[in-house]
Amino acid sequence: MVFTKYILSNLTLFFFLIIIKFFFQFQCLESPHKPQYGGGIIVNPEFNEGLKGWSSFGEAKIQHIESQGNNFIAAHTRSHHHASISQKLYLDKNKLYTFSAWIQVSHGSVPVTAVFKTSSGSKHAGSTIAEPSCWSMLKGGLTVDESGPAELYFQSNDTSVEIWVDNVSLQPFTEEQWKAHQVQSIKKAHKKELRIQVVDAQGNPLPNSTISLQQKLPGFPFGCAINSNILTNTAYRNWYTARPFTVTTFENEMKWYSTEVSHGKVDYSLCDSLFNFAKQQNLSVRGHNVFWDKQKYQPSWVTSLPRTQLLAASYSRLNSVMSRYKGQVIAWDVVNENLHGSFFEQALLRGASTLFYNWALKADGNTLLFMNDYNTIEERGDVASSPAHYLRKLKQIREYPGNRGKIKMAIGLEGHFATPNLPYVRAAIDTVAAAGVPVWITELDVSSSPQQASYLEQILREVRSHPHVSGIVIWAPWKPEGCYSMCLTDNNFKNLATGHVVDKLMHEWGWQRFESATTDADGFFETSLFHGDYEVKISHPTLKNSYSAQTLKVDSTSTDYSQKTPLFLQVSA
Repeated sequence: MVFTKYILSNLTLFFFLIIIKFFFQFQCLESPHKPQYGGGIIVNPEFNEGLKGWSSFGEAKIQHIESQGNNFIAAHTRSHHHASISQKLYLDKNKLYTFSAWIQVSHGSVPVTAVFKTSSGSKHAGSTIAEPSCWSMLKGGLTVDESGPAELYFQSNDTSVEIWVDNVSLQPFTEEQWKAHQVQSIKKAHKKELRIQVVDAQGNPLPNSTISLQQKLPGFPFGCAINSNILTNTAYRNWYTARPFTVTTFENEMKWYSTEVSHGKVDYSLCDSLFNFAKQQNLSVRGHNVFWDKQKYQPSWVTSLPRTQLLAASYSRLNSVMSRYKGQVIAWDVVNENLHGSFFEQALLRGASTLFYNWALKADGNTLLFMNDYNTIEERGDVASSPAHYLRKLKQIREYPGNRGKIKMAIGLEGHFATPNLPYVRAAIDTVAAAGVPVWITELDVSSSPQQASYLEQILREVRSHPHVSGIVIWAPWKPEGCYSMCLTDNNFKNLATGHVVDKLMHEWGWQRFESATTDADGFFETSLFHGDYEVKISHPTLKNSYSAQTLKVDSTSTDYSQKTPLFLQVSA
């Protein structure tokens, strides 16, 4: 058995239970970092006490290794995919668990998954792509359906590899602690503390001034997808425009199968009409999509084209749609769901989707070019779109010849949920955010169930509070026959429970909120505001008019109007 040398990292990471956001550089490292939370409830997380607390699982042979002061366990002679090491634990159904471990394999580049065996079935906690000669962080999380004993183990379909494990952590949180972290995170990432002083034309403080603030435009991109029904249904349009949505996506109207039903006959009329609507409402538009990497979503004539003609048709499609709407979209989903689909890779050439991103860079290099896929945050067991596989595909696109250092990539996480696992959602976003590019939730919905509205609220609170999520689009465009998976209204455009959730949270995040207070003896007023554009009204007995109105922009880049640098609002007496 051959083992490489390891150097024990001197870097200790301190993770506080509530306030500090989770963050890690997800790279393959020569030495693993210390276990999060000191290992939490894991016994002997750093393996400094040999095999204490750990045992063989699935008939694997396990060995405690010490190298250069670092201790870890190697599982070898694996005859089953689940053969590895294990530890028995007790899990509480009322707790949320964050999980992490550092993984290495003897050879190859191999997916490794952490699994918890419970009385109600196996629960995947997360996965990573492990490499030889360096340590990869596996970060995830889970909740359980019922309290009881559980057993942690690791699995890989490649039974020829040895699985090496180090610095394992399993940390429980109460619901109150989890929600408190959300509150603190959203306050830090999406709000600003303001200290405002009202002064007269000569700069003298105006005590006892009445100051009111109302958000007119939210600063965080949040919206709902639409379709062509909004062009002809007045009630739908009125419901939609009554809300402060700032971004939208067209459900199907921009897709290739909609704009070129017959070869060579391109029709953008519906798409153009939706763009006109969006412009009238000051809605930003995500370009969805240029290609869809699944055979069943191609125009019928495309699938029978010979390779050379398909290449030409693809090039024409990309340049046609991107040149037409260049400057009118804030994003392009260039190759939709290319972690799950491979139509172009099979019909054209291996790596076709990476080539398409290079074409897109040349066609509209100033706009964010998104990967967009599902189950990266929704399902822990979908290895094809795991955070590690997502990052690997993203790296391939960024490093394609001609793309390196030039392409403006972004991460689209669709978010089609059934039952949410909030610890895994947070961990998965942490993982992909390490790529250092914008992250959006692009098609958020929840499948129908009695808990649909409750689950939607849980997910929205989680993703809205994450410091690396840059925008959210809900996937609920209305159709009289029913929405894709989730509607916000009934057919009379009365809010369903899901619609009430969206309205409630938008209000909580600043929509239609009216804040009023009186300045102190020195003319000061302190508050905390969500990022956005505000109308400020000031009234005082010395003012000629009943009040003075001003505008105020609050965002992450605006001046920090703290105790040392207050914002002065000057009014004329």
